[in-house]
Amino acid sequence: MPEIDKASAHRVDKPWGYELRWATTDRYLGKVLHVNRGEALSLQYHVRKDESILVASGSIDLELEDRVYRLGPGDTAHIPPGARHRMTAIEDCDIFEVSTPDIEDVVRLDDRYGREGTSDG
Repeated sequence: MPEIDKASAHRVDKPWGYELRWATTDRYLGKVLHVNRGEALSLQYHVRKDESILVASGSIDLELEDRVYRLGPGDTAHIPPGARHRMTAIEDCDIFEVSTPDIEDVVRLDDRYGREGTSDG
């Protein structure tokens, strides 16, 4: 039977903004990443996590492997396991992310907020 949970979205504050986890199952994870202008996520990769993003508003520079892509509303990207990546907000932005449910599968290579190693994002 389908489930309705009006209070299932969970906000997680981050130094770059916040993420809103709105769908967490044993097969997938749905999040909205709100990244404040000028802030950046870690340069990172995932061992198992496979993710795709859709920029809903604002714009970001997506560093993916050795290239940088400017993405704006409606632009999408697929980030497979093992791909080094970082998102930097050019302006306040909201990004839809869908992925495998591997929340703790984050290997940080560089982080401007002093977070190190493997963590939950």
